[in-house]
Amino acid sequence: MIRIERRLEQPRWLTVVVPVVSVAVAFLLATLVLLATHHPPLHTFRRLFDAAFLDNGALTETLVSATPLAFTGLCAAVAFRMNLFNIGGEGQLYAGAITGATIALLLGGAPSAVVIVGMIAAGAAGGAVLAAIPGVLRAFFSTSEIITSLMLNYVVALIIDYLIFGSHSYLRDSSGFEASVFPQGKTLPDEATWPSWTIHGLVIPLGALVAVAVAVVVWFLYKRTRFGFEVSVIGDSARAGRYAGMRTRRKIVAVMCLSGAIAGIGGASQDGDFRHQLDPRGLTQANYGYAGIVVAALARYNPFAVLLVAFLLGGLQNAGYTLQGADFPNGLVGVLQGLLLFCVLGGELFIRYRVRIERRHRTAAETA
Repeated sequence: MIRIERRLEQPRWLTVVVPVVSVAVAFLLATLVLLATHHPPLHTFRRLFDAAFLDNGALTETLVSATPLAFTGLCAAVAFRMNLFNIGGEGQLYAGAITGATIALLLGGAPSAVVIVGMIAAGAAGGAVLAAIPGVLRAFFSTSEIITSLMLNYVVALIIDYLIFGSHSYLRDSSGFEASVFPQGKTLPDEATWPSWTIHGLVIPLGALVAVAVAVVVWFLYKRTRFGFEVSVIGDSARAGRYAGMRTRRKIVAVMCLSGAIAGIGGASQDGDFRHQLDPRGLTQANYGYAGIVVAALARYNPFAVLLVAFLLGGLQNAGYTLQGADFPNGLVGVLQGLLLFCVLGGELFIRYRVRIERRHRTAAETA
């Protein structure tokens, strides 16, 4: 008889052993898949590692892929720690991209520092306003934030498409014949280009440094402030929080707004760091918000671990793009990525629960 029981205490050694074993199992399954598809496993793993971290320019591309994952991972981690399941990081990132690009165009000609700060503030405001909608519905009307935040992703995706492809909005480039045939967003002014720094060949964009700063602020807020203590108490038991006089409704709205603001800064970073225009197709096809949920889960909602996991998954994504070809199809890359994520997330089950096998003793009548 097999029973699954929740662990009352989680030994620390499990948090180390289980992820290591999960990764080992993932590589074992990936080896079987590669053998079945006639790809040499060791050579393939080496190509993946080289393409992610060792090849010329690989670390820079990995950092580019990791930056939006860090923002959406922090977005999910902030909300999940209070048992608020904000699935709307995708739409909140779009909202931040829209407001960030708008401010960048409006402030064109101003000093670069003013434009960049304005983009960050506008991106945070756009994401926070969108996240406040499911936050208010959850706090005052007991509506599931999972459903409302998820549905808003599709709403904002349609809005961002409409702004560029379905209308002559302020954000759409309408000058020239190509712009009328192939709609695209206006190119942002030079002052809106976020700076980057090169260290021994590694290009570090400003957005990556902002993500690190956000992780530090989140850690301090949750570990060293009264706000973080109350969020932890309410996350464990909302009833206990209300009994202690904590304003649970305000905390729900505040945490959702903070979560959305982080994703919104990630959207502004996409405008200023990488795309330099509002790019609906690129943003919606990347699925940064949904990948961020996986990043937060793998990091167990620790902000610094989110940065590390985002970097590793960014490397895996970058390697997948690099290896795609006639001999290594896109579907196979997706299978390898899925195996790793499935095994690592599945390993969390053994950290929180124990599997107990019991032998049922026969009764005297059954023995006879």
